[in-house]
Amino acid sequence: MDFFSNAGRRQSLRATVALLACLATGGAMAQTAAVKVLVGFPPGGGTDAIARILADKLKDQLGAPVVVDNRAGAGGLIAAQALKSAAPDGNTFFLSHDHTISILPLVMKNPGFEPARDFVPVAGFATFVNALAVSGGTPAKSVNEYVAWVRNQGAGKGTVGIPAPASVPEFLVKVIGQKYALDLQGAPYRGSAPMMADMLGNQIGAGVASVPDFIENHKAGKVRIVAVLGAVRQAVLPDVPTFTELGLAGFEDVPYYGFFAPAGTPKAAIDKFSDALAKVLALPEVREPLTAMGLSVGFMPSAQLASREHAYAQTWAKIIKASGFQAQ
Repeated sequence: MDFFSNAGRRQSLRATVALLACLATGGAMAQTAAVKVLVGFPPGGGTDAIARILADKLKDQLGAPVVVDNRAGAGGLIAAQALKSAAPDGNTFFLSHDHTISILPLVMKNPGFEPARDFVPVAGFATFVNALAVSGGTPAKSVNEYVAWVRNQGAGKGTVGIPAPASVPEFLVKVIGQKYALDLQGAPYRGSAPMMADMLGNQIGAGVASVPDFIENHKAGKVRIVAVLGAVRQAVLPDVPTFTELGLAGFEDVPYYGFFAPAGTPKAAIDKFSDALAKVLALPEVREPLTAMGLSVGFMPSAQLASREHAYAQTWAKIIKASGFQAQ
């Protein structure tokens, strides 16, 4: 009886040790499972560069690999739909700016997602401004010189690159054309990277996109930013006037960058990612390159990001309606 009793205890002990080993292994796997960050634009653009700067440091705070997953196309629509269908397990997040979250639902009849229903705002990390830039093959060094160049070269007709159709840059192109009595048409690209390639190749004379999309080539003298949106001049571009200074008011509400998760993602996972982002943004090796790109870096918790997104959508709903644009 003692033999069988001891054998039973030994067997029970081995089972307990095996169970604890499995649990420990499972816990380690759970902590090291890769976190996916969806990006709606191709590699080489401003949004992709921002995602990679953050991912490199988020991995240290989260204790897990952070993978940037580019789902380029349709102004971020493909990435947004991928987020909607992703499992709400805290392993998938979407790094997006205003266009996909705030603008697409205003310009599309059926984008395939509804932000308030399908997504959870996790945290915001920056605001930025859009800008008008001219290519190196264009002699213009100011908005007025660009306007004169379009009148002389194209009899008042011109094409301006934009990163996506029915976007804030496209509406800005229309407004610029109206103000200066030009027939300007937006030429949509699949993100800022291919648009920039055409500008660098002098295939297109100008483009409207975010300052982060232009800033490196502007500093290198390959393109020239001639005006920015927003209420004040940008610290990285102190000599570049705002459109407000040039008499084009109404574009002072600046866009934002933030992270979003699928609806139903546990609050604990949201809080963990949000806390990690707040710590990452405090690092000089993160803040400095993001600021140099033209971002105004600042942590926004979930509720603040939600409020920011709602206000921005309301502002642009009025502008889009006033333009006469019909949702497609």
